[in-house]
Amino acid sequence: MRRALENIPCAVVTISDSRTEETDGSGRLIIESLVEAEHEVPEYRIIPDSIDTIESTMRELLGREDLKVIIMNGGTGITRRDVTPEAVSPFLEKRLDGFGELFRMLSYEEIGSAAIMSRALAGVSSGKMVICLPGSRGAVNLAMDKIIIPQVGHMMLEVEK
Repeated sequence: MRRALENIPCAVVTISDSRTEETDGSGRLIIESLVEAEHEVPEYRIIPDSIDTIESTMRELLGREDLKVIIMNGGTGITRRDVTPEAVSPFLEKRLDGFGELFRMLSYEEIGSAAIMSRALAGVSSGKMVICLPGSRGAVNLAMDKIIIPQVGHMMLEVEK
């Protein structure tokens, strides 16, 4: 019996009003981590912090047959412009509350009580994993190394049962 899926096709979406492909270190880090773990990244884009844009991007990516995981970074904080959880949550059929809880616990070990300001989340929608991370390189590195890369194959195996 297989214990995890391999070569998972993933979309990487950076949510930012200021980043470009040249300055998107977090998006690059996600892509590099996925590729190093032998997953595929057929889709990468940068979109603005806008509920309408995030929602339309979600609809488009959830409709694609060639994707199994959508990883978004940015817009999960508490500023007025941080709207990723509000835009993504309505799409989630099943939330993985433990993802955000574990991410904040691990973040607390690195940055202390500022971890409470993260609204990282994950869930399942239309047979795909959807993961929303903060946009900082430190947060992305933590999530990729400690949670996503070790678990994404197993999570997708469970989603596809």
